[in-house]
This record gives sequence, C-alpha cells and structure tokens, in this order.
Amino acid sequence: MGDTFETLVRAKAQGLARLAYLLTGNAQDAEDLVQTTFLRAYPHRRRIVEMDAPTAYLRTILVNAHLSGQRAAAARVRTQPLDDAEPSTPDRTEGVATDDAVWRLLATLPKQQRAALVLRVYLGMTAKEIAEVLGVAEATVRSNAARGLDTLRNHLAQQHEETPR
Repeated sequence: MGDTFETLVRAKAQGLARLAYLLTGNAQDAEDLVQTTFLRAYPHRRRIVEMDAPTAYLRTILVNAHLSGQRAAAARVRTQPLDDAEPSTPDRTEGVATDDAVWRLLATLPKQQRAALVLRVYLGMTAKEIAEVLGVAEATVRSNAARGLDTLRNHLAQQHEETPR
C-alpha cells in the first residue's frame, strides 16, 4: 500500500470540490459535501487506496450524498488548506457572470437531472457510467438528461424572447 488515504484526499479534494460546487451551486454546501464524502470513505480507506479507480469511488459517494440530501453534523469539520497545490484552472474573473448564469439555470433543475447533466458534461461520463454512479437504469439517466436539457432550452428560449432588441 504505497499511497495513503491522506495523499488521495490531498490529490482529489479540489476536483471533488469543483464537482460538488456544480451540484450544489454554493461554495459552503460544496465544501460540506466533500467533507461528507471523505468522512463516509474514511472507514474504508485501506480498500479505497488499493482500488484501481479510487476517484470514481469517491465521486460516487459524493453524488449519492448530494442526492440523498443528508448532511452529517460532523461534515462541518474542515480539511487542511491546500495552499501548496497548483490551481487547476487559471483565474477566470471575466467568466464569473457566465458561470453564475449557467449555475442559475442548472439550479432550476431537479437534483437527478442536474446530476445527470453535470456528470455528462463536466466529467464526460457515459450514460452507463452515470447509471452506475446514481444507482439507476441507463434509460433513467437518458430520460433525466433529456428532460434537463429540454428545461434548459426552454429557459434560454424564454430569456431570448424577453431580451429587448
């Protein structure tokens, strides 16, 4: 067991936090969701570290915790800051307004539809992979994604019609 759970946490925390933010739309809730994920994974840390795909396992825990809506009181415990880590993306201050608009649209969707779209678009997962993460049939994933996209299209069309020319 060359790697440790602490090493895995340090390596994957930022990526999981980005996914959590996309799912929750709120930095505080995203941080809580990541903490919940690591707390749920901790009892199985030895097995997780030895897995071929520990990131996928952690991602599944995170998505399921989000969908269940349960937040343990212990999730308020914070991880050690990752000050020495390189930022994964450059500062995009000009894109903040666009990101906010995208999040507001995503926030209108039910959790299952939002999760299906985030996993598909953000992580590039297939319907089969998403179905495994969400614990549903592939047809349910496709249905949720289609409904979510239809809702987003309708919102965008309505905004376009309301925009003065």
